[in-house]
This record gives sequence, structure tokens and C-alpha cells, in this order.
Amino acid sequence: MKSFKQFVSLSQRSGWVLALVALGTFPSHASKTIVFMGDSITAGYGVGADLAFPALIQEKLDALGLDFTVMNAGVSGETSAGGLNRINWLLKRPIDIFVLELGANDGLRGQQVDSTRANLIAILNRVRAEYPKARLVLAGMRAPPNLGPDYTEAFRSLFKEVAQETGAHLIPFILEGVGGVEALNIADGIHPNREGHAIMAEVVWTHLEPLLQE
Repeated sequence: MKSFKQFVSLSQRSGWVLALVALGTFPSHASKTIVFMGDSITAGYGVGADLAFPALIQEKLDALGLDFTVMNAGVSGETSAGGLNRINWLLKRPIDIFVLELGANDGLRGQQVDSTRANLIAILNRVRAEYPKARLVLAGMRAPPNLGPDYTEAFRSLFKEVAQETGAHLIPFILEGVGGVEALNIADGIHPNREGHAIMAEVVWTHLEPLLQE
């Protein structure tokens, strides 16, 4: 297995700070890059980036001897609109697989479903335009039930609609088996703990592994 290191680069862009974490040895000969763009779930809020699911994906890749470098571009509090504002900066680095995990904060704030859908489509389309051969993956999320059944159903459905329009591979619910399970989340009941991230990594890997050979 390759050695495991964490590199953090801070970039100030138009009033926001991007914490970009590259996981793995980051060797000069690495031929492929997987970018995880997301919010606090991807960033590993409550457990740290080295225990978040993207880091666990890197460990799986290293164990198999696969020449991929994982980049954790998770930013706590990020919305789909915030992601759209910073996607061009992320595109400065070549991308082979792009995993988009955004929308949870939109749902928590009860933002318009149409706006969230449009932002996610725009992000994925920009990646596709810059890197036509990149594989796109969209992580589905769910809104809290207190927003009412109409909103929660529309929110759940928007991810399938975005995937269909952009050709992205859909992970139906990235928190499958973790969301709402007290023992798998930190005290706030929202963010996965170490065990929760381990389950998330398995969910993501099930969808990601077939794409590594394409």
C-alpha cells in the first residue's frame, strides 16, 4: 500500500476560502484524479478529512494498487450556488472522475428546488465541457421531513432528474444506512461519525469501482 499523506492548500477567491485536500501520496506519475466536490459531509466535519469517506476511498485505491489520486474539495456549509461559484477554480486541475455531493444545505434551508436543480446541472455541465471524457457521479440527498411531503419528494426527485439530464451516474442516497441512525452520527445527528463515514465509503465504492475501468 502506498504511504498516506494529506496536503492542504488554501485559496482565497471572491470572499470565500476553499480548503482543498489531496489525499494519497500525490506522486508525479499519477495518471488519474478523482475530485469529490461537496459540503461538510465530504469535508468530514466532526471527524476530520483524514477519516472522511474520500480518504477511505483513497485507501481502497492504494490497497488495490490503482493509480488514482483523490482530491477532497469539500467545504462546510457549501450550497449548490456556492459550488457553482467555485467550480471554475477546481477545473484548473485535470479531472478523470468528478463526484458531486451538494444540495443538503439547500434542503436544510428550504431553498427552491428548481434553483438547486439548475445549479447542480450547471456544475456538471461545466465539468463535462472542460473534460469531455470525465466520468460524472452525483450523490443524492434528502431533505428533512419537517419541510412537508411535497418539498421532500420534489427534493428527492431532483437528483434523479439532474443525473438523467447530464448523464451523471447517480448514487441514490449517499447517506444510505447512515442518515437518521444515532449511533452512526456525531452529536448533532446530521454529520456522520467515523463509523458512518466507513459505511458511506462502502456505498460510494459500490458505485465508483465500475467506473475506474472505463
